[in-house]
Amino acid sequence: MAVPSPSPTKAQLRKDFRTRREAHVRGLTANQRHDEARLLAEVLRQLVTRARCVGGYAAIGSEIDPTHALGMASKAALPHFEQRSSVFTFRAGPPVDVGPHHIPQPDVDAPKVTPDLVLVPLLLADRQGGRLGQGAGHYDRVLPSLKNAGALFIGVGWPFQLSDEPVPREEHDVLLHGFASPEGLEMFS
Repeated sequence: MAVPSPSPTKAQLRKDFRTRREAHVRGLTANQRHDEARLLAEVLRQLVTRARCVGGYAAIGSEIDPTHALGMASKAALPHFEQRSSVFTFRAGPPVDVGPHHIPQPDVDAPKVTPDLVLVPLLLADRQGGRLGQGAGHYDRVLPSLKNAGALFIGVGWPFQLSDEPVPREEHDVLLHGFASPEGLEMFS
């Protein structure tokens, strides 16, 4: 899939792919969306079941839901924000509270963990490992320390969210190791 213009800005790409992702999800029935999440889990099964701890996310809006994949993990963790401006930590356990960003998260007393596999939400990824996130920088602040700890980063999304064209990157961006959708897993070299 080609990116819409030769040199789109991150802001324009975010707008375009939010719109595209929302339109895609509007075109799915609740059963189809559930089936796609189950297919994603099957695609991720080998990675998830081999991991010591899998960091995921609670899907919001038109994000693909990794809940079924996280359910296969021996230990699963989700981002937890103490405050709106804080850097999130991964905490093991189910989402029981709504955090300061209105996203379900584990309880403040849930144990902090360091995942060795992270399922990373995104708007767009490229085959060189570039990732375009929502724009708030939450993962940009967390992924470097997890990279230093040896974690594997797999971007997850709908199939059209993987581009043959490079995603604009900045020096601080941490590259993904692969991309998973209901159609399959592609590892990057």
